[in-house]
Amino acid sequence: MNASAGQSETIVILDFGSQYAQLIARRVREKNVYSVLARPDVTLEEIRQLNPKGLIFTGGPSSVYDNGAPRCLPELFDLDIPILGICYGMQISCQILGAEIKPTDSREFGRASLSITQPDGLLKNVPAETPVWMSHGDQILNIGENFVALAQTPTCPYAAIKHKTKKFYGLQFHPEVTHTPHGSEIFDNFLYDICGCSGLWQMSSLIDSIIADVREKVGPDEQVICGLSGGVDSSVVAAILHKAIGDRLACIFVDNGCLRLNEVELVERTFGEHFKINLTTIHAADDFLGKLAGVTEPQEKRKIIGHTFIDAFKDAAKKIPNAKYLAQGTLYPDVIESGHSLAGEAANIKLHHNVGGLPEQLGFDLIEPLRDLFKDEVRRVGELLGLPEHLVWRHPFPGPGLAVRCLGEITKDRLDVLRKADNILLEEITAADLYRKTAQTFAVLLPVRSVGVMGDGRTYENVVAIRSVDTSDFMTADWSRIPYDVLATISNRIINEVRGVNRVVYDISSKPPATIEWE
Repeated sequence: MNASAGQSETIVILDFGSQYAQLIARRVREKNVYSVLARPDVTLEEIRQLNPKGLIFTGGPSSVYDNGAPRCLPELFDLDIPILGICYGMQISCQILGAEIKPTDSREFGRASLSITQPDGLLKNVPAETPVWMSHGDQILNIGENFVALAQTPTCPYAAIKHKTKKFYGLQFHPEVTHTPHGSEIFDNFLYDICGCSGLWQMSSLIDSIIADVREKVGPDEQVICGLSGGVDSSVVAAILHKAIGDRLACIFVDNGCLRLNEVELVERTFGEHFKINLTTIHAADDFLGKLAGVTEPQEKRKIIGHTFIDAFKDAAKKIPNAKYLAQGTLYPDVIESGHSLAGEAANIKLHHNVGGLPEQLGFDLIEPLRDLFKDEVRRVGELLGLPEHLVWRHPFPGPGLAVRCLGEITKDRLDVLRKADNILLEEITAADLYRKTAQTFAVLLPVRSVGVMGDGRTYENVVAIRSVDTSDFMTADWSRIPYDVLATISNRIINEVRGVNRVVYDISSKPPATIEWE
């Protein structure tokens, strides 16, 4: 991947398999410096093309002594570019540069107390004694004559070092995690003082760059199709493309009958009326629900919805003249995980297509204006483009919609029950000022009934489960500690206002072992 136009200051991050690689990239961008992830074996030519101000080598699960352990080119250290090695990135660098590495008696994981002996340079403005987060099995045994020790812990004599003649710095701990409270200062020192970055990268300038790229790519007589879902990614794509090419953007919104309460009205009002975007709504609820009738297996639900969506989208797209491009809300983590970036070899996790196989089936060329951005950056772009707050900060919603939150058979009546319960839940979470503090909150309609009592009569009605999680990356998640009084209000409202529900339960499972969605 090449750095986006206008990114004159770039930090290249070599990913040695770290679970924190994307977090490091975000930490750099939070300092208003652009960053990209790359393979450990990135070539000198690729580095020169990116013209970075500095390099960061991440940690990783390997030992430098493992067969096939990832390595970088030794010539990188001769480029006169500052390098920061973190954990494994420090160890492999020090080994290449002549230091001796040894396995520790036991893996060191968790909080440690750092004592700084050289308080300038990389560790400027960091307290002399400060907690840091360790996670390693090897460490430096002997630094030789070419390195200077900067800091130590009781079990790690070379917790921070620098090379005497080369622009290399190493940290055995992880400055990117919140468990290292002064990691931010360390990044400041490396990016600004050592690499000489000015911190001029701004989201507004990136928007201008994206708009310029789109205008250069799309011809004056060509149209771009964007599939709107109501989520933040597709909404930001639509907003930025409309700013770039105006009426040559045609949006298609498919109502599959499994959307949230008032979803269709919200999308049509926001994009059709407010932004004056050319929007076509496909009302296909009967078609979707007809094909889903009697289906209870989750994967089969997804397949049916996916195939039916493609058919509906194709029919609508055929009616748009001169449509050459299909816009997708692909984000940087998607690009990394699908193997289509410099980091692809180490992180080829999954194939990613936001809109199924539509580009291939329809013969469109893809436009992915958000492919260099993380989720939080997309939200920032949405704010700068004037999208309403309730849309920019909307919680994630699965592609199949409520079909995977309505467990068991899907019918219009069951979906209506779920829609009403989910809407009450979100109303109360918002009223309690918890919506922005939780990552994802939703209701699930269970395929069971329970006995209850209402008035003087016995009831045998539906059970609704509430799911709310806290997470930064959605790879792991913990259940939200919603106050009891808020839960009580939610439960009371759902049982009293949603006919057919007599019991509400709260899901307190973390991910793993549970997933965030129920299906």
